[in-house]
Amino acid sequence: MKKILIIDDEKSICQILSYVLEERGYKTRTAQTGADALQILKDECFDLVVQDLKLPDIEGLDLLKKIKNLYPELIIIVITAFSNWQIAVEAMRLGAFNYIRKPFDNENIVNIVRRGIHQRELAVADREKDSKIIGNSLQMQKLKSLIQRVAPTDATILIHGESGVGKELVARAIHNFSSRQEQVFISINCGSLVENLLESELFGHVQGAFTGAIQSKKGLVEVANSGSLFLDEVGEMLLSTQVKLLRVLENREFMPIGGVKAKKTDVRFITATNRNLQEMVKRGEFREDLFYRLNVIPIEVPSLRERKEDIPLLAGYFLALYTQKNNKNVTGFSAEAMQLLHDYNWPGNIRELSNVIHRTVVLCESSIIQKEDLEIHDNTASDNSLPELIEDGFDLENQLTKVECFYIKEALAKTNGNLTQAAKLLNLSFRSLRYKVKKYGLKL
Repeated sequence: MKKILIIDDEKSICQILSYVLEERGYKTRTAQTGADALQILKDECFDLVVQDLKLPDIEGLDLLKKIKNLYPELIIIVITAFSNWQIAVEAMRLGAFNYIRKPFDNENIVNIVRRGIHQRELAVADREKDSKIIGNSLQMQKLKSLIQRVAPTDATILIHGESGVGKELVARAIHNFSSRQEQVFISINCGSLVENLLESELFGHVQGAFTGAIQSKKGLVEVANSGSLFLDEVGEMLLSTQVKLLRVLENREFMPIGGVKAKKTDVRFITATNRNLQEMVKRGEFREDLFYRLNVIPIEVPSLRERKEDIPLLAGYFLALYTQKNNKNVTGFSAEAMQLLHDYNWPGNIRELSNVIHRTVVLCESSIIQKEDLEIHDNTASDNSLPELIEDGFDLENQLTKVECFYIKEALAKTNGNLTQAAKLLNLSFRSLRYKVKKYGLKL
């Protein structure tokens, strides 16, 4: 049932509109002042607002602007006296969907409301399609609801979640549902660049600031002005860069490398990490003041093993995507194959599921994917008991070091010693891999 808020200082008008709309199957609430309307909108979600432009406590156009700034997706229909057509035009310019002139016709109001509701449904469907957040589990329903509640604000977001859960998709969805949706969305992985390059990428530099700076360059903080900037793996940022980021968050200004004059910016920061920043704060690896600035609204993205009921939906989506891209006639999964997908724990989360289905589609020779086609192993029936330990004890730390060294050496061998490419193979940040190579004394 669609919900409509009616705002009019005349109680009789509120009652008439409420009766007419509820007769057509809508649910309504009424408010006779702008302050009451804003409080109701804060407490409840609505699909459409019918608002008079004459209110006792606030100018109608001012209220319209406030509502559109707070809830840009909300459809607003204004009511105006017949002689106030110029105000109606101004209301349309400010974002009103349509206007109703007094005295009004009930059927005309219903038709305009229906068109407004339809317009909102189309807009929401487009946003959800763009964001590609797939899943109907309780966890995902809560996540989608939280995204729609926080997106219209300008609050800084910190997205938590394991690697591969889709943190960037969540960030894009927040941008798509925000008032900045028509502006630029820029994403940068803080762990993919050595630190001096990261600082230059974020804040820019002036000509001659350092060796190789043959011309001035704008940073992403400046390029993303009026839009959204997504900082992935923000926990990989060095303390020196954290100080500069804190200044942007506090004062909305930054200094390019080598610059002498601060620049202003209006950018919304959305950050993400798979690390425990609170533990990093305790160890002195992450600034406490920056953590609280970033963690205004924390969002936790569940792992795939926590929402296994979504696996069939995701599998179907990736199957359709990769069959089209590779011009293959693969139409589905056998019951055994789907059961294996469901039972597997997916340590790499959605990224791993995507890769498995992509590989399977490319190699599959029939129209139905069988269990044998999937290059994964059912780990639900594995023996969880610990191996027998020798009587003198077991050096776990030493064994883990050997395993870690082995895989790092393999990755470096495959990439001819390229740290950046090896880090991607190991799903590590550049800084983490560089630290481990130095720690274990490995040669490139």
